[in-house]
Amino acid sequence: MAEPLKNIYNKDFFDQFTKSLEEVMPDFDTTSFIHDIYDDAWKSKELKERMRHITLVLNNHLEEDFQKNTQTLLKLIPVLRKNGFKDDALEFIFLPDFIEVYGLEHFDTSIAAIEIITQFITCEFAVRPFIIQYPKKMMKQMRQWSKHSHPMVRRLSSEGCRPRLPWAMALPTLKQNPSPILPILKKLKKDESESVRRSVANNLNDISKDHPTIVIDLVKNWLGKSKEVDWVCKHASRTLLKQGNKEVMQLFGFGSVEQINITHFKVLTPSIKMGDYLEFSFQLENTNESATKIRLEYGIYFQKANGTLSRKVFKISEKEYPPQSKRMIEKRQHFKPITTRKYHSGQHQVSIIINGEEMDKRDFELVK
Repeated sequence: MAEPLKNIYNKDFFDQFTKSLEEVMPDFDTTSFIHDIYDDAWKSKELKERMRHITLVLNNHLEEDFQKNTQTLLKLIPVLRKNGFKDDALEFIFLPDFIEVYGLEHFDTSIAAIEIITQFITCEFAVRPFIIQYPKKMMKQMRQWSKHSHPMVRRLSSEGCRPRLPWAMALPTLKQNPSPILPILKKLKKDESESVRRSVANNLNDISKDHPTIVIDLVKNWLGKSKEVDWVCKHASRTLLKQGNKEVMQLFGFGSVEQINITHFKVLTPSIKMGDYLEFSFQLENTNESATKIRLEYGIYFQKANGTLSRKVFKISEKEYPPQSKRMIEKRQHFKPITTRKYHSGQHQVSIIINGEEMDKRDFELVK
């Protein structure tokens, strides 16, 4: 079994971290700090709870002046690097959290610190309370950051204002009206950094869930600019493609399925238990006289607690199928416990989807 992620905060980490902190603060009381970290509730805390706990304990062992404490943390970063800690190490997510928790009323100090800290560990979560409290001022800052020389600062300008950033505080105003985000994304779509371009695509994918027309219009305008921008467009459109949006399908060359047939569709495991694989097979036939580009997917209709079914789409492939061709395809879907879904026993269904159109469907049973 994999080691729980929360255990990144272990004795070795705290030993190395406090040694680095002592280089910046020779009078730092490491013994008391470690005692307070390992309180009675430590073992029961999950990752985010441990991260916040470290933030709070660290503050209790620093001075009462936020500006002085911020300078201490900024001096600490080069020491951490010198002592072998790598940039973007998840363990240090408590550094931006410290700014988020204690810096909201110190805008200038906090924003200057975030610009430096995010070059060591992403501040994409920490900026969101600032966007909520200072919307116009903060989005102006995000636009400025989109021109920064460091790629992690440019990435922050996009990632930090994603309307639906996973595991993050919601940004309801930008979810309702994403127009302040668009100049940032337009600026960064051709960025030299792949991680920045990926953030642009993820931001647009977020926007597409509430404002599909905005994203479709941008994709129409951007497609064909370069290989890199084409990738951004495709990745930004992944939700619209899964939804079978016909306009987006056509933009990426997925056309009519009138001459595509699905035959011999069989569920090979009609009854499965948790931990088993659903196995199914089918034959895809292209009766066209020319090669046809096909986006091939399957949908699983999961049983919900109220007895209804809810479909989730999974991609199989995107490729050209030769004219007058037939191909047998076999797939497996693992029904294993995951944190993002609760399984319910009973009838489920699996379907075959071609270029966004659902072609056929079969039943299977999940038995607990």
